[in-house]
Amino acid sequence: MLDDFIGLLESLTASPWFLPLVFLIALADAVFPLVPSETAVIVGGVAAGFGQISVWSVILAAALGAISGDSIAYQLGQRTGDFLRRRSPDRSLRRFGWAQRVLQNRAGLFIVSARFIPGGRTAVTFASGVTRLRLSRFTGFVVLAGIVWATYATMLGFVFGRRFQEDHTQAFLFAFGSALVLVALAELIRWMLSRRHGAPSDSSESSESINVG
Repeated sequence: MLDDFIGLLESLTASPWFLPLVFLIALADAVFPLVPSETAVIVGGVAAGFGQISVWSVILAAALGAISGDSIAYQLGQRTGDFLRRRSPDRSLRRFGWAQRVLQNRAGLFIVSARFIPGGRTAVTFASGVTRLRLSRFTGFVVLAGIVWATYATMLGFVFGRRFQEDHTQAFLFAFGSALVLVALAELIRWMLSRRHGAPSDSSESSESINVG
């Protein structure tokens, strides 16, 4: 299925619909993490490396899609937060309180790093809405994360696409493999940070009201 998806994207790189498709895939991936947005962006970078499309247009489309999708996930979290808290048991309420404090103190670290972790980006942006992280603060970090992520994924394809001029598929696979390694490193760092700061305990966490400012 991945090969078919890559083949479809490669066949569309010369089409005027390719950039809107990159935007929509990046947007959808932020809300539904089963959509492979890195794949689409890296393919765009490979195409840019071969001169088929502007590298800056790929970065722009990917960044705008990522930022828009993260904002939608935030709004969904904000709109459903009260309902989730009313229906949640005490243990989950304590975890809401823990998430509130973590995002209040280290929102930038979590939002930017989670952008590189499929699924993690959705969880963090949704939780930001649920815990009512201030919108202006959230937006600043999301814009930064979207630009960094879009540039990184596009340039992976751009650089490696030019190195493997005779084989587009090999260029993509090399770039995608590099992306997976970086994602794994980001997840390892996140896990180490969570171990360092510790998980919430039943005795130490209280079900305080959530009002992040």
